[in-house]
Amino acid sequence: MPEIRPFRALRYDPEVATDLALVVAPPYDVIGPELQRRLLDRHPRNVVRLDLPPVEPGDDPDERYRRAARTLAAWRSDGTFHKDPRPAIYVYEQVYRVPGSGIERTQRGFFARLRLEAFGPESGVLPHERTLAAPREDRYRLLRATGVNTSPVVGLYDDASGGASAILASIAARRPDIDVTDDDGVVHRLWVAPADGDNADHVAELVRIAAGGAVTIADGHHRYETALRYRDERRMSRSCEEDPAFDYLLMLFLETTAEPLTVLPTHRVVRGLGAGGLASLHEGLPNLFDIAPANRQGLDAAFGGGLAAGGEGRFGLWTRTGGSILTARRDAFPAGEAPGGAALGELDVTLLGSALERLAGIDAAAIAGGQRVAYTKSVAEALDWVDRGVDGADAAFLLEPTPVASISAVAREGDVMPQKSTYFYPKALTGLVINPHEW
Repeated sequence: MPEIRPFRALRYDPEVATDLALVVAPPYDVIGPELQRRLLDRHPRNVVRLDLPPVEPGDDPDERYRRAARTLAAWRSDGTFHKDPRPAIYVYEQVYRVPGSGIERTQRGFFARLRLEAFGPESGVLPHERTLAAPREDRYRLLRATGVNTSPVVGLYDDASGGASAILASIAARRPDIDVTDDDGVVHRLWVAPADGDNADHVAELVRIAAGGAVTIADGHHRYETALRYRDERRMSRSCEEDPAFDYLLMLFLETTAEPLTVLPTHRVVRGLGAGGLASLHEGLPNLFDIAPANRQGLDAAFGGGLAAGGEGRFGLWTRTGGSILTARRDAFPAGEAPGGAALGELDVTLLGSALERLAGIDAAAIAGGQRVAYTKSVAEALDWVDRGVDGADAAFLLEPTPVASISAVAREGDVMPQKSTYFYPKALTGLVINPHEW
């Protein structure tokens, strides 16, 4: 079973960061160069200087990480950050509109520490996604230099009783300690719930419920694997320390059954098919799919709202000759054709991967190479890339979201999903709480 603990977070001092919106940031992995520059210019103490430190002229490969460590030390010394006096969990609420729709949702969870475990059949922590070497190395260098978790890993747990949601709602009924709106209009609220005093029973019960079964990593696999590597390295030099803080990492715990979580699809754009490849693709599609014609408006209406349940084997296809909606005929994709268990084999992304290999000769190795398939979360962008032939784009395959239940099922069976299978929305803000590897 997972072990979850309250902790003493580092947080911005409100007297120093009088407008928190100026100093928080999205997590590093959704920040491009332009957004990074805007965040750096927004405020000299924006957390991006810690979570995604910029490269400056003359830097050696590790200097940006050392600079982040010096910046963190300076901000702790000058009062920019303070460390909460008592261990707590941090209840977190996000109010947002599902992209492409008018639907408003509220998502609640809590930040706490999770004891690190290696992945395996008996582990209480389950992955669902493969990681890449370059992001792992980047996060490792930052963690080794700073000794803190700036961005959380996101973990999913199940609670059919509704008890966790009731506790979160009761805490969220109070005045929040933090209330900030980000650039996308998402409202972020935070409540500090100390593990002693009036909150003790609520905190203990919430932790008990969340630790009642395996936790599935929804987002942050690179950060988790990096934390394992860092833990093992620290253990070699401090093997006698009992229950060290580096045995834990910062996690945002979200419950999967009481309220809908939003998982957005990532669409695939296939490059380099050419006239012959497109002809072979169209010729082979009827062997695998039922096909209904669709124009741009129809595809946008069907795949642009992010509200479809997903998991039905339904795809949009757009080429320069027009569009269609494809529905997989399951009997054309025999069980066991793809590696892995039943849950992995039933995923839409698995079906599409099989179809691309059979109809276009694009196998997993070709996809991993990064040259044949590009990715976007925007239907309009996917169609536009094809219309303009951007970087050889010939066909866009539009997907529906992967159901949360399917993600958990794949993890429970010990499998991992293809890259770009899930995009949980909205992302947790970086800078609300920071986990120092100290008690």
